[in-house]
Amino acid sequence: MDRKVTNGASLQDEYITDLLVFGFLQNCPNCNFHKELELLGHELPTQAHLWEYHDDELQTDGNRSSYFHLEERRVADSGHQEEIIQNIARHLAEIGDRMDSSIHPGLVNDLARQFMNMNLSEEDRRNYLAAALGQMMRTYPWDMEEEKAMLLLAMLLVKKVADHTPSLLRDVFRTTVNFINQNLFTYVRNLTRNERE
Repeated sequence: MDRKVTNGASLQDEYITDLLVFGFLQNCPNCNFHKELELLGHELPTQAHLWEYHDDELQTDGNRSSYFHLEERRVADSGHQEEIIQNIARHLAEIGDRMDSSIHPGLVNDLARQFMNMNLSEEDRRNYLAAALGQMMRTYPWDMEEEKAMLLLAMLLVKKVADHTPSLLRDVFRTTVNFINQNLFTYVRNLTRNERE
């Protein structure tokens, strides 16, 4: 997969967003894209990038300082971080289920048609996604903070477009992850921090 994100997000940042959107989609039991989602899951990076420690410096005796302890801690911490992100994704999917029917099918059809155009650049796709989100934000009566609404709608659009045309899952997933990393990543990072505390 193309791991390039234009805002300079680290691999850890990208993985958090990948896991969040992927977890959201996993909580869609009646969708048509389960085979494609399983294939996508095999393409995503492992949790190895969640926590990157750089404090295994050489000691005066030439040994690495507690390398194995750091590795054990990294694995435990990344598992905990992954669980936190999965819980957030599950919670957002529950909220999304209540909002699902409010998304106009014509909007989903138009967005799916745009994503089927293989001549579009990634930037064009992000622009179409942003336009669809903007249209939804103007027409939906929100009783939640703007960033949360935008994140939910972006993930709902992935779900709806992929359910409409399962073969588009990988492309719409990647575009949405890039959009979130560019526009909403501070909010996503704060969500995970708040859940941890």
